[in-house]
Amino acid sequence: MIDAEGTVLAGRYQLVERSGQGGMATVWRAVTRGAAGFIRPVAVKRILGGLSHQPEFVQMFVEEARVGATLDHPNVVQIHDFGRDVLDNYYLVMEWVEGVDLGRWSQSYEAAGWHAPWHLTAAIGIESLRGLHAAHTRADPYGNPAPTFHRDVTPGNVLIGLNGIVKIADFGLARAMDRARITRPEMVKGKTGYVAPEMLDDGLEASAQSDMFSLGVVLWEVLASRPLFRAAHDLDSLRNVIKCEVPSLAEIRPDLPPALVGTIERALRRDPRERFGSAREMLLELARVLRRVAEPTDAAPLGQSVALARERLGMPPRDLPPEELVPLEGARWLTPEDGLDREELAIPLIPGRRRE
Repeated sequence: MIDAEGTVLAGRYQLVERSGQGGMATVWRAVTRGAAGFIRPVAVKRILGGLSHQPEFVQMFVEEARVGATLDHPNVVQIHDFGRDVLDNYYLVMEWVEGVDLGRWSQSYEAAGWHAPWHLTAAIGIESLRGLHAAHTRADPYGNPAPTFHRDVTPGNVLIGLNGIVKIADFGLARAMDRARITRPEMVKGKTGYVAPEMLDDGLEASAQSDMFSLGVVLWEVLASRPLFRAAHDLDSLRNVIKCEVPSLAEIRPDLPPALVGTIERALRRDPRERFGSAREMLLELARVLRRVAEPTDAAPLGQSVALARERLGMPPRDLPPEELVPLEGARWLTPEDGLDREELAIPLIPGRRRE
């Protein structure tokens, strides 16, 4: 059974339109339908059909839900629900961010022949670092340190809403990958230009410093309006990352404050020990840069910049009301007969660790 527009999961989550697809899953724009005509926009993630019968991928999906549900922070995309439909396929329900991702935000300026405003880029970096710091300092239900490192900080995983709120997406999946020690081409395709060099060349584990390196790459690219390490082929991107040769951002953008350039260049140092000690430390450096800026950099101008980005990209000012896209009477309800050949997959429990 392939998901389609109008499909209703668990009697309440109606798929509206496909939003995006990665190496492991598809994300749908959807709505939660409740009593008395209640409707709430949500995002629903589903494992790709070809992977839904493979235990290792299903386990990663389960882990994504478990870990993501513990990251309660305004700069992290929130998990609302996790369940299985009548065919025993898992689905993950998350908050829907109406806006654009950072990649499209940056592209909207490039399409107009402009550089992205550096003060708004720095503000987006600050909000992203708030979300990263919350994950890096995460504790388990018993108060034990349980840091979560993203491992996949890319422009597509930094979401900016029309309300001006910046949110980091896909934390749980990264933690699942870390647990499983899985490295597959389909999982990292097109993202190799954002991986920290020590994870490729030195075999080191993910860390706060590797996440800050990835964010440094993202911010460098937004400000420079060009790729830093990304190449046409992933193998070439990996070679570029390992070399870690960073062109001078000051020469590309002479208008940038030296302190901003220095902050990003420090995040991009080859040796992780020479980067910032924590996401909060890098956040404070960016905040010091913005203290000298007269223009506002709060949620209001960020939200306005998202609205203008959508206009330049040819997107509607706002997403259409869900009821205008897929009326409930046109919904397709899943039944057990849609997948009688579904294999049973044993998903082991992962208990928490109590404080000694």
